[in-house]
Amino acid sequence: MQVDKIDTFSGHRDCVYALEGSNDSSQFFSAGGDGLIVKWNLKTPDLGELIAQVPASVYAICLDKQRNQLWVGQNFDGIHLIDVVSKQEIKSLKITSASIFDIKIHENIALIGLSDGIIVVMDVETFSVKRHLKASDKSVRSIAINELTKEFAVGYSDFSVKIFDLQDFSLKLVIDEHTNSIFSVCYSPDKKYLLTTGRDAHLKVWDVTEKYQLKQSIVAHLFAINHITYHPSGDLFATCSMDKSIKIWDAKTFKLLKVIDKARHAGHGTSVNKLFWSTYEQQLVSASDDKKISVWSLTN
Repeated sequence: MQVDKIDTFSGHRDCVYALEGSNDSSQFFSAGGDGLIVKWNLKTPDLGELIAQVPASVYAICLDKQRNQLWVGQNFDGIHLIDVVSKQEIKSLKITSASIFDIKIHENIALIGLSDGIIVVMDVETFSVKRHLKASDKSVRSIAINELTKEFAVGYSDFSVKIFDLQDFSLKLVIDEHTNSIFSVCYSPDKKYLLTTGRDAHLKVWDVTEKYQLKQSIVAHLFAINHITYHPSGDLFATCSMDKSIKIWDAKTFKLLKVIDKARHAGHGTSVNKLFWSTYEQQLVSASDDKKISVWSLTN
């Protein structure tokens, strides 16, 4: 596998924590510690466009693709709803004074994970809170939705992964196999596997079809693993870590295929926080504490 660094986007003034796709495959959004929400174009990578600015750090953004509206989680404040085209704030709602670690949208439901252990369930259409789910006193770090099984997985800082019913929001299963905080949960594109990672630097693979039986446990990085994302084809997935590296894995065998780091590929010099795998020429985008966003091309 050949890895080429295509470009580096600089413009953020603090760590970059969040990446999100756009309805235009060549564009994506970023956010971070500076409160800036920026739209980038992979065709013209040197030109970032400021979409919005909030007065506190942002860990989570999520695009409502149907309405082309960006949900922005402002830490200690709440949710801002931004119209992507007009760059105007449509609505905002102070749902919390905690940090917002993740936002996921499914049909007319938004799931928002907070640092006080609460998942806020919001109605997308009315932009109102429907209910609160409290299954831990520790942070909700990551949420993944499985449309096929009508459930969602939540990674917590209490070292657990919890599976909830997507329709009645009941707690179905608790997985206690990690030895430290969970930072990322991700279903495979075919929804047969759940991948979980976190501060213990282990990548764990769960077989959804076998009631979440543990399929593999891999010591995947040197330090905490911050995020997992799949290639658009579903054949590969990538992990990124506080050890400053990005690793590419075979999605069928879970074998390591490539390491992207500073020494070999002029990678990031600090923690890699988030990944986004674009359908535009299958380019991989990474965001880091070094305030930069890098774009990678992978070819066989």
